[in-house]
Amino acid sequence: MHGKTSARHTRRDFLAFREEVVSLCPPRQQIHIILDNLSAHKTQAVRDFLEQHPRVQFHFTPTYSSWLNQVEIWFAKIEREVMARGIFTSVPDLARKLRRYINAYSAHARPIQWKYSDPSRRLRTNELTATVH
Repeated sequence: MHGKTSARHTRRDFLAFREEVVSLCPPRQQIHIILDNLSAHKTQAVRDFLEQHPRVQFHFTPTYSSWLNQVEIWFAKIEREVMARGIFTSVPDLARKLRRYINAYSAHARPIQWKYSDPSRRLRTNELTATVH
């Protein structure tokens, strides 16, 4: 996991972040970046960047499906564990604490399990009943 804070989310900020990610990865490693559909992610400069870096692939989340998005879950986790109960003396203090959390998380990160492996706990449609009033 790699993160960066910025005051705004502009095309220039996004370009700088992409270059930073590429520079941190080994030269032959494939890089997959998950993005929302923000217009800053789809400019000509972005298309030029992808042409120059064929090992980088962008994956856009479907519009109006943030509840499906693991990235949104990650942001919710940051909000709960860093921001909700945090005391910050300034914006740079908040940014420093966010980076510290991201670095600590990355040091012990484990792959996300994407499959549900306990069939005994699945809901069956014939087990559901409802009364309509």
